[in-house]
Amino acid sequence: MINLLLFSLVAGIVSAIIIVPLTSTTKEGQPSFNRIGALSATVVLMTAVIFAFYYMTNMDRNWTSLWALFLIVTIAGVVQATGKERSFKVLLALVALAGSAFILSAPLFNANQKYKAVEMDQQVEIKAFDETKTPASVPPQFARNKMKKAFGQVPNTSYYELGNLQIQKVNDKFVYIAPVEFSGFFRWLNGKTTPGYFTMSATDSADNPKFVKAEMVYTPSSYFHKQVERHMRMELPDLIFYGDVQLEIDDDGKPHYIRSYGNFITARNGFDVQGIVMVDPATGEVNQYPLSEVPAFIDGAVSPEAVSLQNSYFGKYVHGFWNSIVGKKDVKLPSDEGTEANVSPIFDENGHMYYFTDFTSPKEGVDSMLGYALTDGRTGEATYYTGNLEESYMDSQGALQIIEKKFIEKRWTGEMPVLYNFYGEASWLTPVLDSNGFLQNYFIVSAANPEISVFANSPNEALRLYKTVLQRGGSTVDGSSNAVEGKTAAAVVRVYKERADDFTIVSILADDGRNYIVSTEAVPLAIYIEEGDRLALTYYETGELFLPVKEMKNLTIE
Repeated sequence: MINLLLFSLVAGIVSAIIIVPLTSTTKEGQPSFNRIGALSATVVLMTAVIFAFYYMTNMDRNWTSLWALFLIVTIAGVVQATGKERSFKVLLALVALAGSAFILSAPLFNANQKYKAVEMDQQVEIKAFDETKTPASVPPQFARNKMKKAFGQVPNTSYYELGNLQIQKVNDKFVYIAPVEFSGFFRWLNGKTTPGYFTMSATDSADNPKFVKAEMVYTPSSYFHKQVERHMRMELPDLIFYGDVQLEIDDDGKPHYIRSYGNFITARNGFDVQGIVMVDPATGEVNQYPLSEVPAFIDGAVSPEAVSLQNSYFGKYVHGFWNSIVGKKDVKLPSDEGTEANVSPIFDENGHMYYFTDFTSPKEGVDSMLGYALTDGRTGEATYYTGNLEESYMDSQGALQIIEKKFIEKRWTGEMPVLYNFYGEASWLTPVLDSNGFLQNYFIVSAANPEISVFANSPNEALRLYKTVLQRGGSTVDGSSNAVEGKTAAAVVRVYKERADDFTIVSILADDGRNYIVSTEAVPLAIYIEEGDRLALTYYETGELFLPVKEMKNLTIE
């Protein structure tokens, strides 16, 4: 607060000196000009206005943020001054005008700098998904609905409401976190603190939300100096913030509010993320970390808003600003189907968080995907994947339209489409919700071949069906599992063979109680398997009902 007062006072004094004329001509019969009184009154007025403006807007207190005030003040000074003083203030006004023009025109000239700041490494395709893992695929709308129904766990329920939902990894589990927030000013006056937050699994739709007690004083829904964004600003007045505050939970269950900060790219335009500010919501302790030193428990150091901004720079400014307006050569638009600020947080098999975004053509009526990007949630480094250039990939909007048509009678819709590499096939995995926001199934559709699609009650069941559909269609299913190989010798109890175009899918029930599945594309002699045969199998221990066979030898006939 003292820093803001000093900032406002200095700015008020400088403004008063420019506005109030140092010399004046007083006509006969008129009272003499009281310069000291005018200066004092102007200082008080300007200081109050500046203080109120910065306190209400929470704007950074860099001196460049005063450019508009400087322009207005110098113009007022020109109007009030006379003689040589006016000439000097005209010069000041011209300087202020030039500075304002530079700041306002920065977006016209810094497009190349923006593109270079976010330029991405380019690859063809992401690596295949490990089918033994479960993707974090519970849609946030469904999780939010369940948390609302569990809100009775909160003490003094009428004081509070559910805050913003976000996904993160806590104790090696993927969970949704949502803080309990004040529902209004008078609730804050009476309550003083919020009681805690909700947590729910992001991989198991059957999980029930749990309320965790953790009193918080500094929150987004608090007021005055207890509002967490204002508290950050008061402690670090010069930092450039971008994006909303987010709640991050450490492995001990303790909550922390974080917010991304960075630098302007040119003048006061553009943003390049540099680190985070973290606040203990119970004590108000503030810590600042560059991206290289962010605590290990924080998954989303780079705010989704900052990632969305970076994606727009990368897509629009590949050939500069004017090309993004006229011509639009190589311009690509990031999707707006993400769950947080138009991007979707996802986790890899190692539990590292990335923001997913797909890009489409700026041409209307085109649902072909031009590529997709994954941005590291901790470092902000991004990779752009072009996909197989010999195939045309459907974008996220196209996947949602397929789901809408598939369930048109039930009026179900898709949410949070994410592109994965399933068995070597670029595929959209999308949760399907009914009109009340409840999860109904998981839908997988090939991005290159939309006619190939399946749906099931769980992501892993949908994956198993999807593998079978790909095999039936004659597609080569690449090994995409990190599961260890197993070997066994077993006798065939039952065998089922199903024709799939040029190949046959053989399903085997063995005397060890396990089921195996093999395609004659991989093992041609599997066509001769009969009940009672003794087999030597090399298979993948995927945990599925039907274990995929890598190699097989029929000991009965070979």
